[in-house]
Amino acid sequence: MRAVRPERRARRLLLHACCGPCSIVPLGRLADEGWDITVCYLNPNIQPQEEYDRRLGTLRAWAGLMGVPVIEGPCDRDAWQRRVAVLGTDRPRRCEACYRLRLRQAARIAAREGFDAMATTLAVSPYQLLDACNRQLEGACADVGIQAVPRDYRALYPESVAESRRLGMYRQNYCGCRFSAAEAALDRVRAREQRRQLRSERRAAELSQGARAAALAR
Repeated sequence: MRAVRPERRARRLLLHACCGPCSIVPLGRLADEGWDITVCYLNPNIQPQEEYDRRLGTLRAWAGLMGVPVIEGPCDRDAWQRRVAVLGTDRPRRCEACYRLRLRQAARIAAREGFDAMATTLAVSPYQLLDACNRQLEGACADVGIQAVPRDYRALYPESVAESRRLGMYRQNYCGCRFSAAEAALDRVRAREQRRQLRSERRAAELSQGARAAALAR
């Protein structure tokens, strides 16, 4: 008689999440890989408090529908001020320090709660610095002895946007911190100015073409 092998347990993965919309693609793809996923919302960078709460509420509501548990990690804004905010407008250094703080705190939770591995939804947005993010993810996981699961989902960002809009999820227009809010606002002003300039140039070209056509018709 053949022995019955025990069913293999799905390996547990803690998915660090910045928000609900950016969780859609990673959760789906990682679940397809066979991971047993718990989401961890750990983002002391997100300001103001109303924004923090709104993103967490959106994430909890969606994850509840998906049957996925959510852990809220510590929101240590004092540590964020000391280690990240002091870097000010130096975005590469500031963002990498922010990744380091958040992912190392999440990795400690993962190790304490018996997870086998960790990934992050920061791998979705093309606005994130992916190499720095994955570097910090791997370092954080190595420190606590769990597996890092670095991914690049940026090509699927349009899919994430479309699905979150279909679901009526709240979508923020900046990464989270006050620096990114100011940078995003400035980018929107520049984009509006560029669109206005392009419209002006097209209108001028149309008028010029019209004038030339009228002159030829005389």
